[in-house]
Amino acid sequence: MFRPIYLDHNATTPVDPAVLEAMLPWLGERWGNPSSRHEYGREARRAVDDARQRVAVAVGAHPTEIVFTSGGSEANNLFLKGAAASRRPGVIAIGACEHPSVRRAAAQLSGQGWRLQEIAVEPDGQFRSTAWKECLLARPTLISVMVANNETGVVQDIAALAAEAQSTSAWFHTDGVQALGKLPLDFRTLNRAGVHGMTVSGHKIGGPKGAAALVLDKRVELQPLVAGGGQERDLRSGTENVAAIVGLGLACERAVARIASEAVRLSELRERLERGLAHLGATVFGTASERLPNTSFFAFSGIDGETLVGKLDRAGYAVASGSACSSADPEPSHVLAAMGVSADLARGAVRVSFGRNNAAEEIDGLLSALGATVGSLRGLTAVAA
Repeated sequence: MFRPIYLDHNATTPVDPAVLEAMLPWLGERWGNPSSRHEYGREARRAVDDARQRVAVAVGAHPTEIVFTSGGSEANNLFLKGAAASRRPGVIAIGACEHPSVRRAAAQLSGQGWRLQEIAVEPDGQFRSTAWKECLLARPTLISVMVANNETGVVQDIAALAAEAQSTSAWFHTDGVQALGKLPLDFRTLNRAGVHGMTVSGHKIGGPKGAAALVLDKRVELQPLVAGGGQERDLRSGTENVAAIVGLGLACERAVARIASEAVRLSELRERLERGLAHLGATVFGTASERLPNTSFFAFSGIDGETLVGKLDRAGYAVASGSACSSADPEPSHVLAAMGVSADLARGAVRVSFGRNNAAEEIDGLLSALGATVGSLRGLTAVAA
């Protein structure tokens, strides 16, 4: 099978071999239901509890604050819809660049008596100060702002924003899916600042798909999305996916342990790529802000992003034209639109996101392929004109 060099780690990551090894027994000889009151069940319960402890340590939380879900999208929906069902309808405020699972959940609530307010951003991806002040003046009931953007990698100062929002008495949620394993996350510090819930996920950090967590202040009362047997503090009923939860726990532990060293290495790869992109004439988005060390989002004027991604794939490099979670949407990136990027340039956007196994020579190869491909596409455009 043809296997391009993988440069799309913000979409998903390969499962860490150590994580896979830890999961396998729970897909074979250890099949107990964690709710069962015999040794098979107790064994499974111990595994779930151990994973809960590992996740809690990784994000600076107490184990009782960890609610396992099937993915980051479910965790985001659980907080927003669960909170909306517990509070009187008011304003729900979200960043203009949020993940589709937050944007669409908020849009659904806007049809149920809630008023949606999007917080505008500057060209660097940071909140426009006047828009943030308007948000606070509206005294929102719910606020959701992501730690780091999945497309641009732009990082928001969540602790500062949450502290400023305390005067509104809003419940503040943050999507930490892209930040986990790339930036330090400390829920206790964020909670003291005013954050009530934080979403994290396994498959972005070498864990399995199908396992994530909502880190939730126990003083916040949510209504569950799923009714049933009362698992996960009665917030997420259904028999736990023990294998995936075990994988999530170990993946969190291992990813957090290597943040410091990986951040330096990944930043060097990104700088190497972006020096080459500048030479090729690309526009790189979000460079004026702090960004995730592994993420670069860029475009070439007059070049269609989807076409470029397809040609790079055939040349041996797997990259993305934006968020994998909204790949069915043919419209240009809503993130770039919010940042004031023209639709024509946004249609050319390509995202490269590095991971543990990427090396400098792969970046050099990608730049070579980009130069040849962009040159070829511009030649075709000139002929067509």
